[in-house]
Amino acid sequence: MKILLATFWITPHVGGVWNYMQQLKEKLESFGHEVDLLGYGEDYNYVHIINENRRIEKDKLIPLSTAKLLEQHYSSKHVDPVVKYYELLRFFYELGVRNLGLEKYDLIHTQDVFSSVCINRIKSNTTPLVATLHGCVAHEMKHDVTHVHKTPTSNLACGYFDNLEFEGATSAEITIVANEWLKNILTGEFHVPAEQLKVFHYGYDTESFLKRINEKSAIQRPIDKKVIIYTGRLNEYKGVHHLISALTQLKNSRNDWVCWIVGDGPMLVELINKSKASGLENDVFFFGKRDDIPYLLSISDILVLPTLMENQPLSVIEAQITGKAVIASDVGGVPEIIEHGITGVLTPAGDAQMLCININYLLEHDQYRCSLGANAQKWGLEHWSPDKAFQNVLGVYESAISKKKNS
Repeated sequence: MKILLATFWITPHVGGVWNYMQQLKEKLESFGHEVDLLGYGEDYNYVHIINENRRIEKDKLIPLSTAKLLEQHYSSKHVDPVVKYYELLRFFYELGVRNLGLEKYDLIHTQDVFSSVCINRIKSNTTPLVATLHGCVAHEMKHDVTHVHKTPTSNLACGYFDNLEFEGATSAEITIVANEWLKNILTGEFHVPAEQLKVFHYGYDTESFLKRINEKSAIQRPIDKKVIIYTGRLNEYKGVHHLISALTQLKNSRNDWVCWIVGDGPMLVELINKSKASGLENDVFFFGKRDDIPYLLSISDILVLPTLMENQPLSVIEAQITGKAVIASDVGGVPEIIEHGITGVLTPAGDAQMLCININYLLEHDQYRCSLGANAQKWGLEHWSPDKAFQNVLGVYESAISKKKNS
């Protein structure tokens, strides 16, 4: 088959969606399928087929005069600035994808509600569509407009994203979610029919990840300190500001640790400033976006994920298969992949004091910390088997093709 894996988000990027797309492409190709990857490009300036290096620039799609008319149209139609922003992005995405062409694909597999809605509108009626939702976009966006942007018309934006979540979850023949948490959100809050959804975890190429542990890196583990590590995006809902608050408290009782913050995002400068203001400039180090995560995890002691909302976090998966103790917020799908006190520690989201207590306990009790890591690795290597996850996806593809033929 000729298959398109498509996302609305900027690609390549740091995070689980892009990793999932790459690993799925590799698996599908090993079975003889042809696979293309599609997404927005840098700063949402173009739409591209990544593996073919073929792109449609936004300014070539729409002349400047037409773009200004579009701005005016969406300003009157959607008075909320966040809604206007995403409506314009959706318009350019659909136009770009249409120009790149969908006719040659036997099946399209989207990775979010935006791409699902857009591609469903422009693809052929005979082409089966499968969607994987890697989280609840409506929850994230509504949090953004009510806590970050705080627009006076945020109620309009919340309604817009609620509608988008429902439409995106029901656009495909079959929609895959990674856990019961997201299934319950979609069926209970957004009234998505349960028969629309299949619950399968992603799977992960554990063998390739572990092989990369020995890659060369300039970063060395301190001789006399334990290493706490965070890997992922640096945005508001990942909760890294709570980690820094917890570490500020931790420093009052012990200094036998360092913390490595690995990743990039809109809160980077703010977090660096918060760290310095808290007197942690010699304790917390910001490494930015890096390609040596397997190595960095292998020389660390504790992975902390202080997230405020989460689906199936890649950082926890990678820490588990590396055999590291994990402390993660008890939100979203996280409790489905961590057994508290056995394969990791669950901590209340947004509670810096309790996070400090949990970090301190693992630093203090070496045997318990190592036991958590060993248990996590044993469970993770079995649970995140890529072969079983891939067979589940193939089964969904076959069901979607059959459903489309019979519709």
